[in-house]
Amino acid sequence: MLLECNCFRTFIQNSVLPRIIPILSIEGDRLVKTVKFKKPNYLGDPLNAIRIFNDKMIDEIAIVDIKASKLNLEPNYQIIEEMASQCFSPLSYGGGVKSVDQVKKIFDLGVEKIILNTSAFVTPKLVNEIAASFGSQSVIASFDIKKDFFGNPKINCLSASKKVQNTIPYWIDVLQKEGVGEILLQDVDRDGTFTGINTSLIEEAKEHIEVPIVYVGGVRSLADIQLALKAGAQAVAAGSFFAYRNNDPKSILIDYPKYSEIKREFGNTELN
Repeated sequence: MLLECNCFRTFIQNSVLPRIIPILSIEGDRLVKTVKFKKPNYLGDPLNAIRIFNDKMIDEIAIVDIKASKLNLEPNYQIIEEMASQCFSPLSYGGGVKSVDQVKKIFDLGVEKIILNTSAFVTPKLVNEIAASFGSQSVIASFDIKKDFFGNPKINCLSASKKVQNTIPYWIDVLQKEGVGEILLQDVDRDGTFTGINTSLIEEAKEHIEVPIVYVGGVRSLADIQLALKAGAQAVAAGSFFAYRNNDPKSILIDYPKYSEIKREFGNTELN
């Protein structure tokens, strides 16, 4: 099976199709899905979700522990090891990471990329230390964007419970100089809502971003993913889109589009 998955990934890459990434939210060892980063809905065992995605032969998976940083917890190394050992695809992890030593431990468990949110804005030098030790491609900064009282988009951290000071362009510049490899651009107000993607957010951010943009938020169809790519994203991640049948939060079904559907939608797309 592993050989088959590797061959499939090579085929996808050679076909120049977009990166469409399931992003799985966990609380400890529980798979959950939020709406606007609130009201986590229990979906089941994250290991079972990973096995399903293995069968679908997807190209990569992202895992985020949504409570680790907020509760000042260490990463749950046991569940990370279990997920990495089960996953046939490259795996990214975020949640509770504060040091290079933690990053090394997580990478030693089989994870390939680290996603930083709170730590990236509290200690930007950590991005530089990770990039220097493991390469820029190994570190992703998550820009969790939420509108303030006046309707202005602001970066948030600690599961979108705390506003980060300074502007989005300011932090893009800071973290790119520190060596970040990708920016996960997440619209918190669209999380889990199936209301479509925020093309304006992508278009405004891309004017300042030189590294790949991975957009997250509001995805309800492959057509939405197409719009995000046309707006300037290099990849799109989604949670609810892969967790619910027909975009219905009452109908849990971990799934991923068939290759034929992806090929039909994106086969002639010029990627950014």
